[in-house]
Amino acid sequence: MDELAAELGVSKKTLYRHFSSKEDLARQVITDLGKEVRSHADGILDNTGLSFAQKLQDFITGMVQRLTQISPRLLQDLQRFAPDLHELILSMRRRNIPAIFGRLLAEGQRRGMVRRDLDPGFAAEFLLHAMHGLMQPVALDHLRLGPREVFEKAMNIFFGGLLTSAGRKDYESFLSR
Repeated sequence: MDELAAELGVSKKTLYRHFSSKEDLARQVITDLGKEVRSHADGILDNTGLSFAQKLQDFITGMVQRLTQISPRLLQDLQRFAPDLHELILSMRRRNIPAIFGRLLAEGQRRGMVRRDLDPGFAAEFLLHAMHGLMQPVALDHLRLGPREVFEKAMNIFFGGLLTSAGRKDYESFLSR
């Protein structure tokens, strides 16, 4: 709290006037991050001027930027010392991944960019469980990767198998920019 107060240019007393504890502050940060992710995704998905590949790339880019701020050590500390905060992250993941990716995949199918033989709900649930396992501190440590790198690699594998050849070509054109 001392470091945060100094960085914000306020007293520690001022921080505690707004947040009763470090856990309260962390809960607010996590909650705001979850709202930000969902709002960002909704804005992208509601934008009818974007192609499917643009929507996919914009969402992934936004998530990569957010995940850059999260270290495996932070996740490990939350899991170990603040399990209720770790559970908050998991519950947001359980809500957001199926909703965001289910909607994105359904749109991709309508546009002919995602294979029609795949069930978007099942694929989104599959991704949820893969990300849950991969984002565990023990998995991050074993892979020697941070959350950002794991997310990028998972997206490449996930969408590499879901996209039609036209969808893959369109998506890859955005990656090369």
